[in-house]
Amino acid sequence: MSEAPEVAALADAETGPAVDYSVVDRVAWLRLSRPSTLNALSRQMLDELADRLEAARADDAVRVVVLTGSGRAFSAGGDIKALSGELNGDPNGELGDEATSRGDAADGDYLDRVFRTFGILRGMPKPVIASVNGVAVGGGLEMILCCDLVVAAKGVRIGDGHSNFGIFPGGGSSVGLPRRIPLNLAKQLLFTGQLLGVEEWKALGVVNEIIAPDALHGRTQSLANELAQRSPLLLARMKRVANEANDKSFDDALRHEMLELRNHMRSYDMREGTAAFVEKRQPRFIGR
Repeated sequence: MSEAPEVAALADAETGPAVDYSVVDRVAWLRLSRPSTLNALSRQMLDELADRLEAARADDAVRVVVLTGSGRAFSAGGDIKALSGELNGDPNGELGDEATSRGDAADGDYLDRVFRTFGILRGMPKPVIASVNGVAVGGGLEMILCCDLVVAAKGVRIGDGHSNFGIFPGGGSSVGLPRRIPLNLAKQLLFTGQLLGVEEWKALGVVNEIIAPDALHGRTQSLANELAQRSPLLLARMKRVANEANDKSFDDALRHEMLELRNHMRSYDMREGTAAFVEKRQPRFIGR
């Protein structure tokens, strides 16, 4: 619990891109790039992350998305400076009469941005891999919970941390954690702000793989390349059914699966996959 003050980063003024975007072998890499703030989620970073996610979603050449950080953090979570400014009537984090008189910014306040960006991340139809390079707290944990697979560097620590500063979660940890781990442990982590090592998160099923730090990028790319070879249409349908399964009765979830199967049987990719099996060759999926 003593780690929390270290990761309570305040975002500095940003002059360059806050999220780097690149595509390698049909894999879109989104890298949070404010290492001096431990990649705290500033307004600029949230806006850019939302835009980059939308770009990856719209690009048919992209089949998998990777979210990672730069420096020694994945993300230290929310920009407490911006949030403090809004609590004090200063939406721009600049206390003063002029700032206070402006009220909420015309393009939405900080919490609007959090809600929008995390919603886009959760709703991404393509597989999303969290490549956790460093400490992840608060919003950093909440982004991890939005992803489909989690590959983390050995030695990394992850936790919620909101309670250390009397802040209520806004990115879904109070909802997501109890759905992923036992309720009493979720409450412990939420109430105390405690950080756990990646080995503990792997034992709980939240982290899929633990990798040596110098091998994290390569392993993430390898895993993403493997997913990129699959039918993107199939993975999107599987992801939708799996994500909605816990909100349905077992029978309703099975009906949903059967409906998706019947729809998928009309696709080029299923015909191609079955033909490739019969012909003993690698399938060439197009996502249709």
